[in-house]
Amino acid sequence: MNAILLTAVWGIIMMFGGVFFKSKQTPKYWAIAGLVIIIISNYLEIKTGVSFFDIDTKFMLSFNSFNLTFITIALVSTLLYFLLSGSDIEKVGDNVSEYFALLFFVLCGVCLSATYNTLLILFLGIEIMSIPLYILTGSDKRNLKSNEAALKYFLMGAFSTGIMLMGIAFIYGGNSEASFFIGNINIGEGKMPVLIAIGMVFMLIALSFKVSAAPFHFWTPDVYEGAPTVFTSFMATVVKIAGFIAFIRLFENSFGKVQAQWQLLVAIITAATLFIGNLTAVFQQSVKRMLAYSSIAQAGFMLLAVFALNTTAMRGLILYSAAYSFATIGLFAILIRMYDYTIDGFNGLAKNQPVLAVTATVFLLSLIGIPLTAGFQSKFLMLIAAIRDGHQHWLVFWAIICAAVSAYYYFKIIQAMFFKEAGQDIQDHGSIAEGAHITTGFKALLILTALLIILLGIFPSLITDTLRF
Repeated sequence: MNAILLTAVWGIIMMFGGVFFKSKQTPKYWAIAGLVIIIISNYLEIKTGVSFFDIDTKFMLSFNSFNLTFITIALVSTLLYFLLSGSDIEKVGDNVSEYFALLFFVLCGVCLSATYNTLLILFLGIEIMSIPLYILTGSDKRNLKSNEAALKYFLMGAFSTGIMLMGIAFIYGGNSEASFFIGNINIGEGKMPVLIAIGMVFMLIALSFKVSAAPFHFWTPDVYEGAPTVFTSFMATVVKIAGFIAFIRLFENSFGKVQAQWQLLVAIITAATLFIGNLTAVFQQSVKRMLAYSSIAQAGFMLLAVFALNTTAMRGLILYSAAYSFATIGLFAILIRMYDYTIDGFNGLAKNQPVLAVTATVFLLSLIGIPLTAGFQSKFLMLIAAIRDGHQHWLVFWAIICAAVSAYYYFKIIQAMFFKEAGQDIQDHGSIAEGAHITTGFKALLILTALLIILLGIFPSLITDTLRF
């Protein structure tokens, strides 16, 4: 409850603060201060179980160690994002305070999506999370690609929302208690009623849109590429993992006991997502577009948690959320400062900016799933969860093959940084874009992020031991 209310309140403070802030740098410091306060309050709620706000939610919200831990990861990831990329938000346009306000409203939606106990709150959480993103995607008004991306994102988002509302209507009409509460939808053993089954399929499609799972992923590369890169970083991490928490909460509480009836469908979507994401990423020359397709592939691995739906899957998803977010936010922070966004633009980076090259390598190795990184531990837990489920073992082998394919395109960037010479254009202009300052503080934050990924790779229990089921 602390995080939900404080993110909304701080968003309002940032919105009205735009009238009084004279400097473009001021909103960033206010946003960081507010986020630190929210993280501390959420941590205290985890430890004590007591919220600062005594509000009767009529059981429409549920708070436990799982969703509160996820909210902490989302907040810490956002803090890291503000610290690494906050100065780049200032360059998007003149409405800097409003951009930060919209990001706080997105965080409010993230918290609602993680703690909902009724389908109505799920809908509100998804919409509160999505609508500010439509605005942020089109915030670079002078860029036609940004305008196109915003329109495409809005249309696809509205379409998926319509499907979600249709699914909610079918589920409401199909359960015997005529209830929106996800616990009351749990239909026990036996065959699903037709209305419930139709509603479940609609919800599966709608949530697959939100997390860019195949074949509902087509909007992702164009939107991620067209949006200002600094906002793509946030959309590809915090927003995506929030969709998965909403996904797994719905299917665990509402459809868990009839898992056998929908598991094959989820397995097919998972396999398609892994295949399409990795295959298309192989052929990309733009690193930004490649990361968009690779985020689809990473979504395939996170779908293994929905497929397995056991305790190991829950632990794996929480760790995956942290590993994926930290590595991707770090990579995008480096990409924003590059002169050339293509793979060739990374040629010779190790000679010019060794700290950026080494930390980028750690981030890439984590996304591949190399041992001693958090990415390895999270992928390992996902595969173990799928094996322990005892069904569809072919999916585990398929995921391993696709992970091996991902190593190819991630290693192309590492090869460019360490084993290729910079082209004449890069030699003339430098690897770093004009006006992009690589400060000592920025390098220190990158090193800290890389060390955090390695620390979670060696001691994943730092996160997973906080969970109680």
